[in-house]
Amino acid sequence: MGLDAESLVSIIIPTLNEQSIIEGLLRHLTGLHPHEIIVADGGSIDRTRELAAPYACVIQTAAGRGPQLNAGAARATGDILLFLHADVRLAASALPQITRALQSPAVAGGNLDIHYEGGWEARIFTSVNRLRRHFRIFYGDSGIFCRREVFHHLGGYPPWPILEDYAFARRLARHGRLALLDEPIHVSSRRWQQAGLLQTLWLWFWIQTLYLAGVSPHRLAAWYRQVR
Repeated sequence: MGLDAESLVSIIIPTLNEQSIIEGLLRHLTGLHPHEIIVADGGSIDRTRELAAPYACVIQTAAGRGPQLNAGAARATGDILLFLHADVRLAASALPQITRALQSPAVAGGNLDIHYEGGWEARIFTSVNRLRRHFRIFYGDSGIFCRREVFHHLGGYPPWPILEDYAFARRLARHGRLALLDEPIHVSSRRWQQAGLLQTLWLWFWIQTLYLAGVSPHRLAAWYRQVR
């Protein structure tokens, strides 16, 4: 069934050693007035949990984005779940537009339009993601959202260290229509600034290819260096 305009949005953020950016994100999100913000921390050894505590419900979980996202969703009480990375910012209209999209019972969930920060490299990444989005291929940095009952019906995210977002997005697309919203989600350029543009694109290509060829995400995670 569809939701109404008063439906509540729970924001869930998986973190690991994000003390440099988590407080700025949570101040930003608090100004958008969600129903709740849940930070699911995977064992940070810095001040992430301390800095998040004044703004969010902070829970400590097993490490890995899949388990962290699932633990956050299990704690959530809103009608709508919105999953965000720690290095993003939302447009002021994002939450109302998400709620409006899910008023249609045919819509299972969706995501937002990525705008990577930076110069020409950012424009390349933004264009690549918009192209993939037309084929219903998207990842967690795009702000995946869905109804809470749909999330639990689908069994949540697989408990993987990487590609859990891609696998969940594919299941979401098979469950119902997707709302690929034009509302921007601004994403930091820190990954390719630290790892390199071509190296990042090449790594994404091979991880995706090997996953589709049957290689376990647990093995592929060794290739994916965390950037903070």
